Amino acid sequence: MKEMYITITGTSHYYGIDFIKSGMTVRLTKEPDNEYDKEAIAVKMQGLDKIGYVANSPYTVLGESVSAGRVYDKISMETEAEVLYVLPQGVICKVVL
Repeated sequence: MKEMYITITGTSHYYGIDFIKSGMTVRLTKEPDNEYDKEAIAVKMQGLDKIGYVANSPYTVLGESVSAGRVYDKISMETEAEVLYVLPQGVICKVVL
């Protein structure tokens, strides 16, 4: 399967991005019962729980990243991703398949 990249967004609603570093691992967890987005994928980190969401809007998906809607059916209920870049607009990660 082709490599997939995602953007973490919404971090300002949780812990921010100051602690996130390249090489860290995050957990992507589907939220099928999310009342706002049926394809929502929460991003969690051990010890902190939820730190944001996989971007699902053309305004928040950065570069060659794919939206949560495009990755939703390609991952299991819980999948890992590796942080590649921490940018002011979002965090880009490589999905570990």
